[in-house]
Amino acid sequence: MTMPTPDIEQHPDVAAMRHRYDQLAETPVAQSADGLTFLAGLYVAMSPWVIGFSDHSALTMANLFTGIAAALLAAGFVASYGRFHGMAWVAPILGAWAIVAPWAVEGPTPENSAIVSNIIAGAVIVLCALAMMSGGMRRTRT
Repeated sequence: MTMPTPDIEQHPDVAAMRHRYDQLAETPVAQSADGLTFLAGLYVAMSPWVIGFSDHSALTMANLFTGIAAALLAAGFVASYGRFHGMAWVAPILGAWAIVAPWAVEGPTPENSAIVSNIIAGAVIVLCALAMMSGGMRRTRT
């Protein structure tokens, strides 16, 4: 006689943890960090055409994919941080990649405006992502 395996998603501790993360995601600081990460991701994605370095195809593609990934991750945090908190470590890496991409991708080094744009947007993503992560690490008083 076999016993049915309980579904881990129904475990009370998992439900309580997700509820706690969802409560943290509703704070003004978390909402601001999520929103800024989303906007910075969209900016990174469209920056080659806004700043004018779309002729650097490798950097253009790196920014497009990095920006879309950061924006989608931020949207996931807004929708359900309780389910996405395990991926929170990815966002600062995306921001760091945006910072170093002008030198790391193949091709000539772009103009200073492209470099400054990537550094600022990448730093915003890193800082906001670290703020999102730190909210999940804080203990709430009971």
